[in-house]
Amino acid sequence: MTSNISSTSMLARLNRRSSRAFETLKNVLLLYLILTRTLKAIRHLRARGFARTIVDLYTWVSQETLLLALRLPRLRAGVQRELAKARLDIEAGMVPSGPSVTRHLALPSFGQSAEWIVAEMDKMDSEAPAHADWHGGRVSGAVYHGGDDMTAVILAAITRYALSNPLHPDVFPAVRKMEAEIVAMCLRMYHAPDGAAGTTTSGGTESIVMAVKAYRDWARAEKGITEPEMVVPETAHAAFDKGAAYMGVKVHTVPVDPITRQVDLKGVRRAINANTILLVGSAINFPDGNADDIVALGKLAKNAGIGLHVDSCLGSFIVPFLAEVSAEEGWGAVPIWDFRVEGVTSISCDTHKYGFAPKGNSVVMYRSANLRRYQYYVNAGWVGGVYASPSLAGSRPGALIAGTWAAMHYMGSSGYRDSCRAIVSTARAIAARIRAEIPVLRVLGDPPASVVAFASAADPIFRKGSKLSASESSKGVDVLEVGDKMAKRGWHLNALKGPAAVHIAVTRLTVPVVDQFIADLKDAVREAELAPSGKGNMARLYGLGTSSAVGPAMVGHIAEAFLDTLYKA
Repeated sequence: MTSNISSTSMLARLNRRSSRAFETLKNVLLLYLILTRTLKAIRHLRARGFARTIVDLYTWVSQETLLLALRLPRLRAGVQRELAKARLDIEAGMVPSGPSVTRHLALPSFGQSAEWIVAEMDKMDSEAPAHADWHGGRVSGAVYHGGDDMTAVILAAITRYALSNPLHPDVFPAVRKMEAEIVAMCLRMYHAPDGAAGTTTSGGTESIVMAVKAYRDWARAEKGITEPEMVVPETAHAAFDKGAAYMGVKVHTVPVDPITRQVDLKGVRRAINANTILLVGSAINFPDGNADDIVALGKLAKNAGIGLHVDSCLGSFIVPFLAEVSAEEGWGAVPIWDFRVEGVTSISCDTHKYGFAPKGNSVVMYRSANLRRYQYYVNAGWVGGVYASPSLAGSRPGALIAGTWAAMHYMGSSGYRDSCRAIVSTARAIAARIRAEIPVLRVLGDPPASVVAFASAADPIFRKGSKLSASESSKGVDVLEVGDKMAKRGWHLNALKGPAAVHIAVTRLTVPVVDQFIADLKDAVREAELAPSGKGNMARLYGLGTSSAVGPAMVGHIAEAFLDTLYKA
């Protein structure tokens, strides 16, 4: 009996000890969760600032409230009707229709002749909805035409290597050699040190996504970071957000100075924390063509022991020649934006832009071959054998690599210098004439290269120190309306937001049409002031995006409809 009581007492004590241990463990876990969540909140608040955090929270609550309201049957039906109308408008502008349109929805029973194929292509070109005339230089960027002689050189290279695939370098050794030489030439252009390395990719977006992947894996392997974060200017290309979404990296977006259009360095410094793997700077950025202070960003990156990627996809074959051309033309000193800057660890450069290579080629460069290795994917255990690829693609078009190699050799340094001179001179002329002749518009920042963006001078960001009269400042002009009026005159320009603006990326095709551009822009401004319609694509789509908290979600649905339409046969 005594033994039973003793056993029961001991068991009770063990249960109490187990219960206390469990409670202690539970409290420790709870404390850990509270501390980690608090640390994340502090880092987020430090990166965004109190005011931006409150705005972000207000925007999120507003969006969720409106989206919840839109679930009501009556409101949802109205939204669906509007989206359906937008979808029809998009399809009307992209998909040919009518009894004369032939649709090829299944393989032909027998193969067609080469003559038939060419004739059918001619027919498709003629029956397509109206499109901008890129040959006449009225398209912003998009087509980087090096001349008919350049096209002939590229086509000869593509024809020769049409069936090649760099996935099999033993089968196509010449393509392997050309790819390596393309990377080497770009590294030399950007003053890379000994030991630097790179790869080609399918374009600027893949170059950027690959860089994000490389830094994520580098930080995980060498710094033990499992919750990576990166800091980017708000003017950085959307490909950084895309790469972060693919690779599971948190993004802190930092505002730019409204006048200089350079990223706020204090904001970048505040956003850096123990999980930061990468800073980003642009030379030049896509929205307004300005360049960030790469030297200052390099110091921040070096002090923090993290990477700095310079996006020069758009600067490409302009930026490396700009200092020399600027000195010859008397334009003034040009900052350093390449590997000569301490702290710069990678750069992306699109050969298919101002390098005039065929579309579908870019180069991503790293200060060291060791950093490049983190971009690779290697699977040594696959039953099909060892699988290794340098970038996202497995099989790749060797023909485009051959075309790129041919274009770079055809142009040479002297050709690219001349091209830089013509393009930058044209961009500077456009910016100067807008400032001098169209006072209701303002050029954003002081663009050093090939892109010029302009906004309404009445925009609040320009009011401090503005020379406009009170009546002019209050009236202003809707710059998106101006963009729509330019579209009616055959110009294909890019709309921006934050602030609302329009930009033109100058190409060699733009050089002879500067006078026409300025004349049309003046007419478009007058028409937008006197007879605004608000019904053009720029005014409707970008206006919707800022009309309410739910506006961006609606724009997202319209963008999805656009993507769906790309595949509507």
